[in-house]
Amino acid sequence: MGLGRVGIIVGREVSRLARNNSDWYQVLDLCSITDTLIADSDGIYHPGDFNDRLVLGLKGQMAEAELHMLRTRLTAALRHKAARGELRQLLPVGLDYDDDGQVMLSADEAVRSAIGQVHALFGQLASARQVMMTLRARGLQLPRRKAGARRITWADASYPAVHDFLTNPAYAGAFVFGRTTTRIEIAGGKKVTRHRQLPQQEWEVLIPGHHPGYLTWDAYQDNQARLRASYRAPRGDGGGAARKGGALLSGLVRCGRCGRMMQVGYSGHGGDAPRYVCGRGTQLYGTPPCQSIGGVHLHRAVMEQLFEVLQPASLEATAHAMADAEQRHRDQVAAFETALERARFEAGRAMRKHDEVEPGNRLVARTLEARLEDRLAAVQRAEADLAAARTRHPVRLTEDELAWLQRAGADVRAVFDAPATSNGQRKQLIRAVISEIMLTVNRQMRTCDVLIAWQGTATTAASIPLPKIGTGAITTSEDTLALVRRLAEQYNDTTIAQILGRQHRRTATGLAWTRDRVSSLRRSNGIPHCPVPNENVSASGQDAVMASVPQAAQLLGVDKTTIYRWLRDGFITGEQPTPGAPWRLRIDQALRDRIQPDVPDGWLPLDQAAKVLGIARQTVLHKVQRRQINAVYVTTGRRKGLRIQAESDQPGLFATPR
Repeated sequence: MGLGRVGIIVGREVSRLARNNSDWYQVLDLCSITDTLIADSDGIYHPGDFNDRLVLGLKGQMAEAELHMLRTRLTAALRHKAARGELRQLLPVGLDYDDDGQVMLSADEAVRSAIGQVHALFGQLASARQVMMTLRARGLQLPRRKAGARRITWADASYPAVHDFLTNPAYAGAFVFGRTTTRIEIAGGKKVTRHRQLPQQEWEVLIPGHHPGYLTWDAYQDNQARLRASYRAPRGDGGGAARKGGALLSGLVRCGRCGRMMQVGYSGHGGDAPRYVCGRGTQLYGTPPCQSIGGVHLHRAVMEQLFEVLQPASLEATAHAMADAEQRHRDQVAAFETALERARFEAGRAMRKHDEVEPGNRLVARTLEARLEDRLAAVQRAEADLAAARTRHPVRLTEDELAWLQRAGADVRAVFDAPATSNGQRKQLIRAVISEIMLTVNRQMRTCDVLIAWQGTATTAASIPLPKIGTGAITTSEDTLALVRRLAEQYNDTTIAQILGRQHRRTATGLAWTRDRVSSLRRSNGIPHCPVPNENVSASGQDAVMASVPQAAQLLGVDKTTIYRWLRDGFITGEQPTPGAPWRLRIDQALRDRIQPDVPDGWLPLDQAAKVLGIARQTVLHKVQRRQINAVYVTTGRRKGLRIQAESDQPGLFATPR
């Protein structure tokens, strides 16, 4: 037609040449330009003639109206059938149609067990991501089925798969129609069709209890609420998933002055000191923060109220926890048993296919052999996983322990403070009981008014005294303070800082100790400093002095390494107030007499003395240290070293001296 080579278009219903009027009128325009006729069962028309074009336009409009009526009737019939719950839809994996067209649970026991595990783990963990990670850690796979397919495949757990199991209302036995809406938009000069999920109150058809499900409708609603609570909270609002941070009340604290949710910040060397700050106004408008409060004192006050509320329910919670642990273990073992059964079935089918192939057809046989090896390896892995699952049986209490438990109940505080309990689990417990916390800080009165809103309608009001300025939770530990007090009697600040560093001690803020920090700690706690020691210690005119290792080496005329060796061998004794502190040695006349330039007659080296005495070298050194065996140290000549008096009649060798 565009080339002018068509003279007439003949059709039974010419308006069907186009799907809509816009395309139909383009055909009419082209025909009028090329002088092409249009003929149908009613007559022949020339689009260039006004009257003929008017008739053709009416025919196109009537054809479009007819299509609209047909589409409207078909859609109305579909919705009417959906309103009765009789519309046959594509079912997710785990649900099938029986011979009568009714929805039933899957006949595959492994599929039912895997889906049940997903819902059971979510009831325990309250996080779809945690469910996915737990399934992966345990090696459990999930069933998947493509839309319209009959074959079920198994794959490792993924977040979309877990999310589908948790959010599809079909698993709760409900028939749903009209959960999405379609909207056509123009984006970048192109027509784009967008699909949007509708909230539950806008679903076109919702029939709970339509067919058997894996959980009740109420449980499904609770799961959706928990999933919504785990969404990332809007900026400035509370909520979100329970994370691993130390701020146990994150997402629950609201400012009592402006009504905004208070944000969480962390300070300290390890970032483990939480603080709640109302800083949303600063971010939006540049105004000063309304108020802030440290998390340590707030946590302590809120936890006291929490444990007081939970005390009456402790016994019932314990009984349910024990029953749930046993049931969860049985469900886990059942899931692994079905996985092993499925692996054995697949291995048997691979074996049968391998046996059916002709031996000479190696092209097919090699592929089937490799597939058979994979199936047999999967069976071995499933057997190992089942054996490991059976060994993880929860501890069973004895009759005496059960009787005591019925009398005493569960210690919720002990479970809450246990090292094995993570911060995420603590936050889940808090959020299960507390809905919101309203704070109003009064800096003049040094108090904080707390209003705790429990789940439901009950509230509890309390007042927390704020810590005095300078007496916060960040203080030096008592054992470090006592150690500094004891060391300050003998050592200066530099030496004390070195000792604390050798013991891997840190300040209250996590910093390394220095001379200035030790000095500041002493002054703030009223600890006197050590007198300036005399670097040139002399033993003249006095019988004994206390000296450091360098001073002792100077007094005795030996090297420092010799002094350390004497300490190790027990030849010389010293004192060390704490590990890592410098040695303090007692230098007296008796020690000087034991250091001689020449070897006395009959005194032997350590090895020879041990043979003569018939005891071990270490035993000889112990006796020298306890002064049960006489010993001297020779400082000159080739015979320099320790010498032992090895006569059998020396006092203290075979008899205890009086």
